[in-house]
Amino acid sequence: MMNIHRETVTDYPAIAQINTLAFGQDNEAKLVDKIRNSDRYIPELSLVAEIEDVVVSHILFSYIDLVDKKTLQVLGLAPLAVHPQFQRQGIGSALIKAGLEIAQANKEAVVIVLGHPEFYTRFGFQTSVIYGIESPFPVPEEFFMVKPLQNYHERYKGKVIYPPTFNEV
Repeated sequence: MMNIHRETVTDYPAIAQINTLAFGQDNEAKLVDKIRNSDRYIPELSLVAEIEDVVVSHILFSYIDLVDKKTLQVLGLAPLAVHPQFQRQGIGSALIKAGLEIAQANKEAVVIVLGHPEFYTRFGFQTSVIYGIESPFPVPEEFFMVKPLQNYHERYKGKVIYPPTFNEV
């Protein structure tokens, strides 16, 4: 049985270990720590999945900037990590769904992700160029995706700017 809940301080070591194992480096674990200690952190959108009281996965949504005539805060989904022994079991998908539900309940407008289109399109993400949202990275456009939420409006367009905390990933 899987239990999804907001991260707690006691989950931090397991979250760091899962990110390090899932990505084969500690950059994402450091990123999570830096976001936690920034004004971009949203406590209710840092979620873990537990199986038999053991943390096996973590997802983090935090604020990033969308810059056009104005600068708007939108959600960035990064990172999503599942312990290698628990991958391909639907745990990451369950965390995405739970996070998107919370984001909608919080009346957020947009979620942005850099990831695999075959995975994220299942949750309603589409290439960002459809929405007039530009990636800050030189990546193929199908990998930079957007999911508009219930209060999305066409004014959400421009170039995404990640906070400096993302520079080391």
